[in-house]
Amino acid sequence: MVTVDSPTRAVVTSRPSRPSRRTPPDDIPLSGRERKAVRTARLLLWPALAVLLLVTQVPFVVTLVLSFQEWNLLKPGERGFVGFDNYVAVLAQGEFVSSLFSTVLIVGASAALSLLLGLGLALLLDRKFRLQGLARTLLITPFLMMPAASALIWKWSMLDANNGMVNWFLSLLGAGPVSWNTDLPVLTVIIIVTWQYTPFMMLILLAGLQSQSPEVLEAASVDGAGPVRTFISMTLPHLRQYVELAVLLGVILMLQVFDPIAIVTRGTGGTKTLPYLLYERAFIGLDIGEAAAYGVLSVIVTIVVATIALRLLFKIFKAEGVVR
Repeated sequence: MVTVDSPTRAVVTSRPSRPSRRTPPDDIPLSGRERKAVRTARLLLWPALAVLLLVTQVPFVVTLVLSFQEWNLLKPGERGFVGFDNYVAVLAQGEFVSSLFSTVLIVGASAALSLLLGLGLALLLDRKFRLQGLARTLLITPFLMMPAASALIWKWSMLDANNGMVNWFLSLLGAGPVSWNTDLPVLTVIIIVTWQYTPFMMLILLAGLQSQSPEVLEAASVDGAGPVRTFISMTLPHLRQYVELAVLLGVILMLQVFDPIAIVTRGTGGTKTLPYLLYERAFIGLDIGEAAAYGVLSVIVTIVVATIALRLLFKIFKAEGVVR
C-alpha cells in the first residue's frame, strides 16, 4: 500500500500477507473411475436404507393408519374408520396424562441419580490404581446386561421382601423388612433404572475427564488451587458439554424403559409409563385402535425430546469445532 505524505515524497508501507487457503473447486469433472466409485458407494447404501425404511417407517405408517380406526379384537366385526375418536378417547380418559407424569418422574429422577453416581465413579476411575481395567469392566457390566435379566435380579435377589439382600442388610442395621415392589414401587423402578444406566453416564464423563489437559491441572496446582477448587473452577466447566451429552442421550434411552415395570411392578403404584400403557392397551385391553393412538402420541413426545437433544448436540459439536 502506498501513502503520500507530500507532493515530493511517497512512503511505501507493506502489510504481511496471509497465506491464502485454496479450496478445490466443486465443478471439477470426475473421471470415469471416480464416477463408477460414487455409483458403487450409492448402490451399497441402498440395501441399508431400504431395510431402515422397512423396519422403522413402514410400521409407523401402519400404526398411524390404525390409530384412525376402531378395531377391538373382542369385536372383530366392528372395525371401521372413526377419524380422531381414538385420540379424543385417549386424552379424555386421563391415563395418558398420568402416564406422562409417571414417565417424567421416573426418567427425570433416574437420569439425575445416574449422572451423579456416574460422575463419582468416573472420578474414581480417572485415577491410576491396581486392577483398574478389571474395575472398569465390572462397573460397565450392568449396562451390558439384558434389561429383563436386570429386573429379575433386582426383584428376587435384591429387593425381595423375604430373601432380598437389601432387606438382609437393613436387618443388620435394626430396620424391619420392606416390601419394595408394593410399598415403594416408584422408588424400586428408579433404583433399577439408575443401576442400569449409571455405567452409560460414567463412560461419557470418564471420556470427558481423560480429555482434559493435565498441563492445565498442573498449572492450577502450582498456583495454589486445591483439589476442590480445581474441580469446581476447571473440571466442571470442561465437563459441561459431556454432561449435556450424557443427560440427553440417557433421557432418550430411558424413555423406552419397559422391562423393569412389566416384570417388577406391572404398572401399579404410579409406575405406568407410556411404553407400558401402550402395551397394556394393545395386549391386555386388545384395543388396537386406542393402542395405536397411544403409540403415535408416544412417538410425538419422543420426537420432541429427540429434536431438543439433537439441536443441543449440534450446538455442542459446533462449539467444539466439529461441525463447520
